[in-house]
Amino acid sequence: MEATRIIRRPLVTEKTTHEASEHNRYAFEVDRRSKKGDIRRAVEEIYGVRVVSVATQVRKGNRRRNRHGWFQVGNVKHAIVKVHAEDRIELF
Repeated sequence: MEATRIIRRPLVTEKTTHEASEHNRYAFEVDRRSKKGDIRRAVEEIYGVRVVSVATQVRKGNRRRNRHGWFQVGNVKHAIVKVHAEDRIELF
């Protein structure tokens, strides 16, 4: 799989911004079929940093409601990537 298809988007929230500045950990939404090794290679290729560790979790999709009734939102896989202390990722 291509690196740009593995990493869908960076997750930017207050919590992930704090983790990035204090602990050098960045969160991404990734393709559900990707493995930790694929995520590691994709982040290293796209951002040019050294990855120390990768943690993943599959977030269960929620039920939502619109005017036509209820529907199920699909599951999403998140990856939290710890980067080497000397490296930084500039998201903005």
